[in-house]
Amino acid sequence: MTQPNILLLFTDQQRFDTIAALGNPIIKTPALDRLVHEGTSFQRCYTPSPVCVSARCATLTGLPPHKSGCVDNMPMPQDQPSLMERLQALGYQTHGVGKMHFSPDSRKLWGFESRDYSEEISNDQDDFVDYLRAQGYGHVEDVHGVRSEYYYIPQPSQLPAHLHHSHWVADRSLAFLERRDRNRPFFLWSSFIKPHPPFENPTPWNKLYRAAEMPRPFRPQNYEEALTFWNHVQNRYKYRDGKDRDGGFDDQLLRTMRAAYYGCISFIDYNIGRILAALGDEIDNTLILFSADHGEFLGDYGSFGKRAMLDVAARVPLLARWPGHFAADTRCETPTSLLDLWPTMLAAAGDPSPQVDPAGDDLRRVATQTAPRYVYSQFSQRQTGVYLITDGRWKYSYSAADERAWLYDLHRDPHESHNLANNPLCQAERKRLEEALLERFAADGYTAAVEDGYWRRYGDVDRAKLDAVRQRLASDADYGLL
Repeated sequence: MTQPNILLLFTDQQRFDTIAALGNPIIKTPALDRLVHEGTSFQRCYTPSPVCVSARCATLTGLPPHKSGCVDNMPMPQDQPSLMERLQALGYQTHGVGKMHFSPDSRKLWGFESRDYSEEISNDQDDFVDYLRAQGYGHVEDVHGVRSEYYYIPQPSQLPAHLHHSHWVADRSLAFLERRDRNRPFFLWSSFIKPHPPFENPTPWNKLYRAAEMPRPFRPQNYEEALTFWNHVQNRYKYRDGKDRDGGFDDQLLRTMRAAYYGCISFIDYNIGRILAALGDEIDNTLILFSADHGEFLGDYGSFGKRAMLDVAARVPLLARWPGHFAADTRCETPTSLLDLWPTMLAAAGDPSPQVDPAGDDLRRVATQTAPRYVYSQFSQRQTGVYLITDGRWKYSYSAADERAWLYDLHRDPHESHNLANNPLCQAERKRLEEALLERFAADGYTAAVEDGYWRRYGDVDRAKLDAVRQRLASDADYGLL
C-alpha cells in the first residue's frame, strides 16, 4: 500500500460539542462539517489528560500520563521516541506549525525536520512574533490577546484578520505544502492556539455571534457536588468565578464569553478550510485527523478551565477522513482517546509495530469493533490526582484530594447531573470500572494512585501540601497561565 500523506489538525481547549454537523445548532463550522460528512466522527473521544502539555505528550509519545510521567504542564520525557521521529524513520517529511507546547524546551524539533514556531506565551525567538514585526506590528505586546486583565473577558484582536495567529497557522501550512518534497509523503501537524483564552477575534469575526443567541450556562441542581478540588482552585481567580458582586452568576457575561469562544472556533474553521483546499488532488491520498487537547467548562457547572473529568473538560472532537479506510458520514460511539492517534498514523504509514501501549489502537479497527472498550484519563497525581475510566456508557472518576468518586450513566444522564457512585443499584458498575482502572495502574507498577489494591489515601497530613498548591497557582493568576 502506498504511504498516505498525514495531516493532523489540532486546536487547544475545544469542547466536543462545537461542530455544527454533529448537533450544535448555533456554531458555523463548514470545513469541519465537510470532514464529518466525508469521514468518520468518533463521538466519545476523551483526552488522556485534560491539560495542555500532558495531553500533547500522550499524543506524541503514545503513552498515557502514568507511564510517561507527564501528568500536568510539566517536563516531557526526553528519552522517549516521538511520533515524528517514527514517521521520519519511515520516510516522511515532517513539519510542525503553531503551538506544540513541548516542555521544557519549547523549540525542540523532536522529530520535525522543520517547524514554524509559535507558542501562546511568546518570546523573542517566536516565528509568529518575527512575522508580525516584519509586517509592521511589532508594537503589539499581547499578540494572542490580553491575558492578565481580560483572560476570560471577550476582547477584539489587536491584529487584522490576515495577520491573526489562526490565519498565520494556515499561511505557514500552505507554504509547507507548496514547497514540500514531492518524492516523499508528508506529515504536517497544524496546531492552533485558539480557542484557548483569551477569547480575542479579529474584525469581522468578533461580531459573528451575539450573546442573545447563546444558551445559558448549564448549572444543574446541586452542581457544586460535581466539582473537585481542581475546579475550586481554577474558579478562585478573577474573571473565573463568573459571579457578580452579589455572589450570583452574570449569565449575560457568560453568554458573551461563549459567543466569543464560538467566534474563535469559526475563524479556525475558516482557516482549516484553506488548508483542505490547498491539498488539491492529494486530499484523497491524505489521512486527515482533527482533534483538540482538551475541553473548556465555559461557565457550565459554575466553572472555567479544564483539569477535570466532566465531559465539557475531558471530551474532545475527533474526526478522521481517508477514503477507503474511514467510512463517510459515519458516527462511531465506541469510546476513543488521543492515544489512538499514534497507532492510527503509524499503521497508516506502514510501521509493522504501531502500538506502543495497549491503551491506544488503530482507529480503523476501533470504528468497526463491537467488543467493550475502556479509555482512561488522568490529571496530576498523588494527593491532587484526578482519574477517569469509561466504557462509553458508564463513566467513573475519582479525586484523591476530595477522596471522592463519581459515577454517571451517560445514556440516561448525558449532562452528568446525577452522581450514582453511592447508589445501591449501581454498585456493580462502579466496582467493574473502579477495579479495571486500579488493575491497570497496578499492572503498570503505578503506586502513586494505588495502595493495597485500592485508592491510596494521603490523609490530613498532606492538607498543607494542598494549600501550598493553591498558593503556588495563585501567584500565576495574573498571567492567565491556567
